[in-house]
Amino acid sequence: PEELTQLAQAPDAMKLSRRDLPFAIATGRLGATTVAATMICAHLAGIEVFVTGGIGGAHRGAETSFDISADLQELARTPVAVVCAGAKSILDLGLTLEYLETHGVPVLSVGQDNFAAFFTPDSGLKADFRLDTAAEQARFIRAKWALGLSGGVVVSNPVPADAAMPREEIDAITAQALGEAAAQGVVGKAITPFLLARIKALTGGRSLATNIALVKHNAVIGARLARALAA
Repeated sequence: PEELTQLAQAPDAMKLSRRDLPFAIATGRLGATTVAATMICAHLAGIEVFVTGGIGGAHRGAETSFDISADLQELARTPVAVVCAGAKSILDLGLTLEYLETHGVPVLSVGQDNFAAFFTPDSGLKADFRLDTAAEQARFIRAKWALGLSGGVVVSNPVPADAAMPREEIDAITAQALGEAAAQGVVGKAITPFLLARIKALTGGRSLATNIALVKHNAVIGARLARALAA
């Protein structure tokens, strides 16, 4: 608890991805790990699965800006399964799935055919495979790694319906937040924290409640998968 409080209150905590880990360790800096960096640390510790809210992905306009989260490349190279509520809905989910497909990263969906969209259960885009039980998911993951195929697996778990936000509302608010980011020149790794903070403000905190609910739901699915992998 003391370390979590220190991290939460530190004004200069770094956002740590693959490129940042050596610097933070070498200089003794405090930081919070992205999905990419968490995958690296988990693999070093022998952990095969972990839970997050949503993975990073291709930002809107990535076809010209090349603003693509390092999470996607890490998923292509590091053998860890990541349970998430899809990718953050501030991203271009279609491009994100295309990137994952190109790099051979399988996307499993739990309880529905489509990829989840973080604040809302359904992105309208199909996941690669639907596997509803932890036993099925574990068999898939074991088969992938037994074949010597590098990289991780995305397990997309939709936010519970009673905690989800209306898609039309979150789309409109996201568009407003994106416009504000563009007007203020927010780019790079600063854009995701900026957008999530603005969405929280514009929804009166309801997006944070949804975020907490989806993480708790992911933890249930992740725990079941971890037990199945250990069986």
